[in-house]
Formats: sequence, C-alpha cells, structure tokens
Amino acid sequence: MGLDCADLQLNKSVIDQTFDLVCCYKPNSAFYEAEGAKGLEALRLTIDYIHQKDSNLPILLDAKKGDIGNTNKEYVKGIFDDLQVDAVTLHPYLGKESLQPFLERGDKGIFILVKTSNEGAGEFQDLEVNGKLLYQVVAEHVKKWNTNGNVGVVVGATYPSELKKVREIVGDMPILIPGVGAQGGDLEATIKAGKDSNGQGIIIASSRAIIFSENPKEATLKLHQQTQEALNYG
Repeated sequence: MGLDCADLQLNKSVIDQTFDLVCCYKPNSAFYEAEGAKGLEALRLTIDYIHQKDSNLPILLDAKKGDIGNTNKEYVKGIFDDLQVDAVTLHPYLGKESLQPFLERGDKGIFILVKTSNEGAGEFQDLEVNGKLLYQVVAEHVKKWNTNGNVGVVVGATYPSELKKVREIVGDMPILIPGVGAQGGDLEATIKAGKDSNGQGIIIASSRAIIFSENPKEATLKLHQQTQEALNYG
C-alpha cells in the first residue's frame, strides 16, 4: 500500500494497523520532499519504522527517477544504500544505458513506467511506432532488460485493456498497478487483465483510500476481500 503522507505519526498509525496485511509499502517521495528537510526525515523514520515492525516487509519507493547514468549512480546510492529501500519506480525515457546502475543491482527491484494511470498518459505512450503503440515498445524493451530477474513494470488500473496487452508482452514479470480506488480503476477488470500465468504477479497499490480512511485496517481488509473475490471470479 502507499504511504503518501509526511505525517510521521499518521504513518505509524497506518503501519501498526496494516503491516500484517500488505505485501509491501510504497511511499511516494514527492510528498516528503515537498516538506523539505522535515519531510525527508519523516520518510527516513517511516522506513525505519516499517523495518522495526517487519524486517522482511519490502519497501518500494515511488520516486520515478530517470536520468543519465552518472546521475543515476548517485540515485542508486541514495535510494538503495542510504534509505535502505528494496525497490524503486523509474522512467525509461533515457534508455537502458542510463538505467544500468539500477539494472545491475540484482539484490533490488526496479519497476519501470510503461502505461501510467493519469488521464494524459496517451499523449506520448499511445503514439504509433512501426505499427505498435509506444507503451508496447517500451514493454518489449523492458522485458529484454530483465537479465537479473529484478525488473517489473508499472501499468495503471485505469487502462485494463492496455494492462492485458502488457501482460501478454512481459510474460510473468511482476506488474505494479496504481489507480485502484481514488483514481477510479476497476479492481475486478484490473486483476483479470493483469494476473500472470499462476494467477499472481500483480501488486495492487492503494494509497488515499486506506491512509485517509477512518479505519485503515478495515479498509485494507475490505480491499483484501474484494481482491480475493475478483481472483476467484476471474
């Protein structure tokens, strides 16, 4: 689940109620960076608190980084070695060479944006390239980059037909799926389109619908139930 809030006490409360119910936490770095040094400290302490609750629970930093290779080397140090998170979201726009510092970290996970959940995603992602849409071409490239078995893709729940196409392209690679809940993605359609050949392989991200609910544990359990029903139905 997401932790898109720089309020440390709120984060601790949400973690206390949900740490035994989620497959990972996905803090969005922007909400912490916006608060300056105080926010970055809240991010660090939030990560530390998750480790205290369950040292085996993965933390995926939603940072959407992507720069030239030399700069990415520094991002790798800051994200993986300093913050001690387990995975990160990345932009593919600069190509494989620029992402090599991340790709080489076989001990960490990287999730590369393929088809995002926002309304304007198609401005570039749906452009035609040699008879294919650009997001499909990106998915094909990302699959080839997965030589260390540490790469996944990001596809929004708001585009289930595109999600289905990406699953066909990437095979059983993991897919991080934002957009369920506040952004209006349909859970049943998402699971049907996104699950792999084993009926798994998807990380359903829910942030605001849980964090700002009156009862985060109850909201998480409800999502669990809906997910299980959708899996059984699909």
